[in-house]
Amino acid sequence: MATRTDAPTRREQILKEAARLFAERGFHGVGVDEIGAAVGISGPGLYRHFAGKDAMLAELLVGISGSLLTGAKQRLKEAGAVAPEAVLDSLIEGHIDFALDDRPLITLHDRELDRLREADRKLVRQLQRQYVELWVEVVRELYPELAEPAARSAVHSVFGLLNSTPHLTRPGSLPGRAGAAELLHRMARGAFAAAGAP
Repeated sequence: MATRTDAPTRREQILKEAARLFAERGFHGVGVDEIGAAVGISGPGLYRHFAGKDAMLAELLVGISGSLLTGAKQRLKEAGAVAPEAVLDSLIEGHIDFALDDRPLITLHDRELDRLREADRKLVRQLQRQYVELWVEVVRELYPELAEPAARSAVHSVFGLLNSTPHLTRPGSLPGRAGAAELLHRMARGAFAAAGAP
């Protein structure tokens, strides 16, 4: 996700704490009073910002899918006519930022996507498909001999690799933020190179 230097809004604080709590204890294991307490307001005070927990969950999951897609499009726009390797590196860096900095959202997506209303779930899937296809185009530009279905499978496999970070929860499981990002980047590029090998 894009880095911010300004202070988060109250709404953003609520969403961050809701994501953390939902990821730790499950959607049904957390009440609005606990979310409110985590940000210093009463549970009923949350209703000034959200209609309820369902609305928070939808905004979190639709929001991160939209943010990933918007971020990837921005990276492509900024890349312009640079070499395909640099474009792919930029996409990988963006997804690694998400995987390392928004780990609760990965857990939340894995566990709670089915709890969304059908319309919200469809929107998440639509945004995700667009995100995948954007990657597929870049991967096929770099590895033109790679058939489209294989490129799509490679993209999904790399997402699985990058999104595995929430499962490394023991202290010392990751080699520090910079080291983890570098390792994940090398592994992602290695996976694409293996998929594109003759």
